[in-house]
Amino acid sequence: MIKELNLEIITPSKIAFSGKVKSVTVPGTLGSFQVLYNHAPLLSTFGIGRIRIEELNGTITEFTTGGGSIEVLKNKILILADSVERREEIDVERARKSLERAKERLSSTRKEKIDIARAEASYQRAVNRLKFAGADQN
Repeated sequence: MIKELNLEIITPSKIAFSGKVKSVTVPGTLGSFQVLYNHAPLLSTFGIGRIRIEELNGTITEFTTGGGSIEVLKNKILILADSVERREEIDVERARKSLERAKERLSSTRKEKIDIARAEASYQRAVNRLKFAGADQN
């Protein structure tokens, strides 16, 4: 018997992945965690980071994500993500501009009223995308 999981990764704009896998690792809010065959039922949120999938043939597929929620039940995994991108889908120039905007907002907190939590999240998403794309810059 093959120990497989049915995985779906869905964002507001697309179905990013649908298929059978050996395992999936997500960036939990308190640290990454992995889901394997016969995992206990789980409902959790996850944060900014990478989703790593090991497919049945051993292929590793990775996505960068802006966070979301995950449900695990009877070897079925449903990931509802705010955003996911494969490495080749990342617009590096756009991510760099987003990083610069977030830096400006965070450095000008006394000059104008801004949502600091939103600016910090934007900063973290941009850094995550750039690292994942291999264009790391802080």
